[in-house]
Amino acid sequence: MKYVGYLVIVFIVATSCSSYQKALKSEDVKVKYDLAESLYKEGKYPKANRLFEQILPKYAGKPQGERVVFMYADALYKDEDYYTAAYQFERFSTSYPNSQKSEEAAFYSAKSSYMLSPVFSIDQADTYSALNKLQGFINNYPQSEFLSEANEMVQKLTSKLEKKELEIAKNYSKTYYYKSSIKSIDNFLLDYPGSSYKEEALFVKLDASYKLAINSYEYLIKDRLLEAQEAYDDLLKYFPNTTFADQASKIQEDIKEELSKRS
Repeated sequence: MKYVGYLVIVFIVATSCSSYQKALKSEDVKVKYDLAESLYKEGKYPKANRLFEQILPKYAGKPQGERVVFMYADALYKDEDYYTAAYQFERFSTSYPNSQKSEEAAFYSAKSSYMLSPVFSIDQADTYSALNKLQGFINNYPQSEFLSEANEMVQKLTSKLEKKELEIAKNYSKTYYYKSSIKSIDNFLLDYPGSSYKEEALFVKLDASYKLAINSYEYLIKDRLLEAQEAYDDLLKYFPNTTFADQASKIQEDIKEELSKRS
């Protein structure tokens, strides 16, 4: 009985594969469409997409074209081919602006771009692209059911950019480019005044300012120590209970000691 059951399964699989291969080679667009839709509904996205790719040009300008393009884009997204999905969803929104699926397509075009955003430590071109798409979606569909998720993705992408900018400033300081570090932090604070990394940024500025001061020519040290003291005051002003309290207090003590030598 087990052997018979095995043969049945093999027969079903072979028949299924045979039907798929026949559909791929068929000149009948309807055969391709029906099987592509069936495979899409079954979650067999790679196979469905091969058929969608074949029939897509055939349905251009036809009523069924709207459905084909959307299913194709959605299958690409679910198969994690986010580059192509982003393009196809955007194409759908442009080609069918009055469709009931237009808003959903615009959202998933933006979300596909979001899924392409890399870790903060490498080039963020895809992150900026995703932010632009998400902001465009939010502006165009302020009442959308997807609005909350879109805003959440914007926040995550923005946080990623903030983290990258902060790491750049920290690396400047680690490599002794203290002026560049301070300048980067000043730009960071202007660009992201409400950043969750603000506390760390202010401490990085304090640390870089002090190191710049004590590594300066003698005639510059006092003024730069006073600037470092201002950086300390700013940290305590915004974060009186800062998690960097011990390190910051040690730097302030060193600032005072160095200033006392030059009073």
